[in-house]
Amino acid sequence: MMTLTLKKICLSSAAALIMVGAFANANAQNKRKITVEKPDLEEIRTSTLTPSSPYYFPKLMKKYESNDTTMTNDEYRHFYLGYMFQEDFDPYRVSPYANVTDDLRMKATHTKEEIDTIRKYAQLALADNPFDLRQMSFLVHVLKEKRKDMSAKIWEYRLEHLLGAIKSTGTGESQDKAWYVIYPMHEYDMVQLLGYEATDAKFIEPGYDYLSVIPDESNKTKRDKSAEGFYFNIIVPQQQYVLKHPEIEEEEETAPSTEQPAVPDYYPDPDEIPAQ
Repeated sequence: MMTLTLKKICLSSAAALIMVGAFANANAQNKRKITVEKPDLEEIRTSTLTPSSPYYFPKLMKKYESNDTTMTNDEYRHFYLGYMFQEDFDPYRVSPYANVTDDLRMKATHTKEEIDTIRKYAQLALADNPFDLRQMSFLVHVLKEKRKDMSAKIWEYRLEHLLGAIKSTGTGESQDKAWYVIYPMHEYDMVQLLGYEATDAKFIEPGYDYLSVIPDESNKTKRDKSAEGFYFNIIVPQQQYVLKHPEIEEEEETAPSTEQPAVPDYYPDPDEIPAQ
């Protein structure tokens, strides 16, 4: 399976830590430690594909899109991981809207027209892929610039719970305790969330990515940063890719980039993500 080469995305330092405070406020009444549990993917597959199940994917999508605050952490976990088994899932497809405003996002401040443009394409990208965590972060940033605070909080809440779903699947410290992600890009989002920079990526059979890391010196959050790398389980995304691209019999594996992609540095503090 080929390794996805990620395009570098640059952000201004003015965006740094913009989401941390909001997440702290959102979780002021819920600071339980996240319960880590290896997911039962067969149960999640069956539940999200069964119309009578409370975890039927269209039901979860309806609750998610209607901003239903009664949506539980377990529902978010089924929603995130269950997307891997839906017909339109493709782990290596990039939305045509995802990189349209890269140059604009590099600027420290934006005009009203620029904010509207970034917002437009972020929303188009999220309509195309509702699990694009990076576009979600970009959208929160411009909504705050535009003083659309209520809309920003809605997207913060979504991002917070999707990240919590990932974090609940493991610790990342070994293959057996690897984090489960539905897109390779989410590996870099999790590394950034924990205060690290990815320096190298290695694929391990039958379907794991290992990201070597160094502490991100620009991230001043006080937490242990002694890890040398993290493991991610991408077995199902690979299987789904092969199933949906039968024309690709076998491709030469692309060497992972040694240049770590810059990612938003205003993700929430992982200690503030709600318990699962």
